[in-house]
Amino acid sequence: MSDIVEKTLTALPGLFLQNQPGGGPAAAKASFSSRLGSLVRGITALTSKHEEEKLIQQELSSLKATVSAPTTTLKMMKECMVRLIYCEMLGYDASFGYIHAIKLAQQGNLLEKRVGYLAVSLFLHESHELLLLLVNTVVKDLQSTNLVEVCMALTVVSQIFPCEMIPAVLPLIEDKLQHSKEIVRRKAVLALYKFHLIAPNQVQHIHIKFRKALCDRDVGVMAASLHIYLRMIKENSSGYKDLTGSFVTILKQVVGGKLPVEFNYHSVPAPWLQIQLLRILGLLGKDDQRTSELMYDVLDESLRRAELNHNVTYAILFECVHTVYSIYPKSELLEKAAKCIGKFVLSPKINLKYLGSYSGSSTPDDNN
Repeated sequence: MSDIVEKTLTALPGLFLQNQPGGGPAAAKASFSSRLGSLVRGITALTSKHEEEKLIQQELSSLKATVSAPTTTLKMMKECMVRLIYCEMLGYDASFGYIHAIKLAQQGNLLEKRVGYLAVSLFLHESHELLLLLVNTVVKDLQSTNLVEVCMALTVVSQIFPCEMIPAVLPLIEDKLQHSKEIVRRKAVLALYKFHLIAPNQVQHIHIKFRKALCDRDVGVMAASLHIYLRMIKENSSGYKDLTGSFVTILKQVVGGKLPVEFNYHSVPAPWLQIQLLRILGLLGKDDQRTSELMYDVLDESLRRAELNHNVTYAILFECVHTVYSIYPKSELLEKAAKCIGKFVLSPKINLKYLGSYSGSSTPDDNN
């Protein structure tokens, strides 16, 4: 356990203090370790919950005095905020620091703003009254020419943002769908997905832009758009039947290994992308022979290429079998799906036996 703690403490300075102005990496690491490091080591050395509570309360009292002092610099505030995050992660109330997290996101340099945004996203919930104080900062950062500031603003919007303030940022996020940088377009899609979850009526007018994201030249942007489409197709599959060909084409490219190698997992091409696409096809093809016929070939290819050699391929096969049983039936596919279930059931691994039993219970609808 001590080795894990030491490795964590070694990595944390690079995460929060990299490129710190006015001091080299060694100075940053020393400053960080002397405070958060000593707190973590002190807690891990304790033997009772009572001792932990006593130590944390002392730490919180010290932090409260520091963040409230007029002489506290933004650099010091950043270090205090990291320790406050740690105390909250342990289950202790650090609400006195919430307003200071917002101020840090508003006033700090890039590194300080980064920690401030992180603290806000961890401390507050979507209906928290203090979150309204962050709206102007988010709007300003979305309009920034600095790529990092834009990305930080999009990240916090996709995590927590007051529903009633969506109109204030929606046009800016829509504009980011046309940004030249892939990471900005990707984060913009995820922010719109968040808006669709909490206020779907406010993003209905930009569905055409979701379609452009589906055809984006960057795989990450396209993959992000699938979250939105899976959700919308669950709610109303008939409105997206015309996109079946696009989803089939994407799945063919994924199964055929046409995506960049960084999307592979244990030599399996983009497994989570395959799973999402299979779920989408299952919804689109249900009780629809014409739509189902468009996906028969790619489902057959998916069943053929996915071999029983890794946990992630088991997941793909499970989703593929479920999709075959969900769409309008084809006898050849049903036979192959049944053989796949048989391999699951006959496997010596208990988890696969359970998977096979569950797959077998998901029999086709009345169309079978």
